[in-house]
Amino acid sequence: MGSPSTTPQADTRRDPSAAESDRYLRFTLNGDMYALNIFNVTEILEHRQLTPVPMMPDFIRGVINLRGRVVPVIDLAIRFGRGVTTIARRTCIIIVRITNPAAESASPDDDAPAEAGTQDIGILVDVVNKVVRLADDEIEPPPAFGAGIRADYISGMAKRDDDFVIVLDVSRVLSISDMVSLQNATADPVAAEAAARSSRTS
Repeated sequence: MGSPSTTPQADTRRDPSAAESDRYLRFTLNGDMYALNIFNVTEILEHRQLTPVPMMPDFIRGVINLRGRVVPVIDLAIRFGRGVTTIARRTCIIIVRITNPAAESASPDDDAPAEAGTQDIGILVDVVNKVVRLADDEIEPPPAFGAGIRADYISGMAKRDDDFVIVLDVSRVLSISDMVSLQNATADPVAAEAAARSSRTS
């Protein structure tokens, strides 16, 4: 008797990320629809008070204390050169986990946790809509112009519910120098203490 065939379901159980590859979190920013692969999203928060950090790029709006961790929050509207996100009732913070390029230079003998190669960041958005499924063949290559933001920030474009959705590549939105700034923000003890105080009073 031959070996049993491997079913797609078995593959999904072996690699949980395979089940998430076509699921995207859709959100609105400045009237445009965007999406992030759900694999990068760890949680969604209602907007809360941000603690400003001096000497940071303007798109870093501040930091929050998330269960004892200092998490920087970036304003994508500023990053895209489209003004400042106005805080309103439905404003949310999407927490995403991205690879930290600085970790590539770390020694393999360093006594660091498994999460040392990643960075959690918050993304300020106007409205979180819903999770949608986008198959690979539904996502077109990013346009050379007309999307309103730099093409290298975009994984592709898709059409859903008669609207165009801009699929973002978070790893391209932040450069290595940006990641260094984010590391500095999370390592600032003054900011950490201020964020902790803010979380206790909010």
